[in-house]
Amino acid sequence: MATIQWYPGHMAKAKRQVAEKLKLVDVVFELVDARLPESSRNPVLDEIIQHKPRILILNKSDLADRRATQQWISYYAKQGIPAIPIVAQEGKGMKEITAKAQELMKPKFDRMAEKGMKPRPIRAMSIGIPNVGKSTLINRLVKKNIAKTGNKPGVTKAQQWLKLGKEIELLDTPGILWPKFEDPAIGKKLALTGAIKDTLLNIDDIVLYGLNFLKENHPDALAKRYNLDKEDLNLSDAELLMLISEKRNFRDDYERAAEMVLHEIRSGKISPFTLDVVPVSLSEGDSEND
Repeated sequence: MATIQWYPGHMAKAKRQVAEKLKLVDVVFELVDARLPESSRNPVLDEIIQHKPRILILNKSDLADRRATQQWISYYAKQGIPAIPIVAQEGKGMKEITAKAQELMKPKFDRMAEKGMKPRPIRAMSIGIPNVGKSTLINRLVKKNIAKTGNKPGVTKAQQWLKLGKEIELLDTPGILWPKFEDPAIGKKLALTGAIKDTLLNIDDIVLYGLNFLKENHPDALAKRYNLDKEDLNLSDAELLMLISEKRNFRDDYERAAEMVLHEIRSGKISPFTLDVVPVSLSEGDSEND
């Protein structure tokens, strides 16, 4: 598979804006895809944020492997980063985000009160790569359709301040990818979950990557979805796609079959899955207790 890169001009501008606006906020809401919690974190933004308090928000947790999500939450907790699983589309986890922001900011606001300063809303900044559900999250938090949404990357292109009740003022920012993926696997993961525009990709390559992952990690679910025999899973990824195409009566229209399989992988119709594996630094004991 060719190396995947995508860095539109508006993203370079957004990076500069994030760095400029950071001093205005108390806490950062970093939104990632729960299916790839680490691969969907932008290392460039990590450099900008540095020691600013943050909450890592694991969106689309309904599409991720539940056990893996708990392991990642434990992993980030050990780094001093609170992580909250949510499903923005359904509004699940919204109260937890607000509560955690208030908990993180309480010491700072207590000090401000002691100095006689009037209480004010918490100022937060929302950041994340494209298509992790940032606009959907904001609309749920604000309880209005203020932010534009779309199931494709690059919908939000401007920054705007939004009120989340009386407690929080939120600065929305466009999704930002980084100029170069050091690890080619990260590009594949982002492509499979929809963070990179499909028009820039070879869909067949992405689908074959997804089928290979499911064959190795969720073979039973894959076989059940497409009525496959155990022996079918020994086929090459390309042969398997051809077989699925036949079983779904697409005849020789493999492009249509690839688009269908990609949609079913992304929407969780085959199985919940998590592409990122928690580093081995997380002990087995911790993993079992999650």
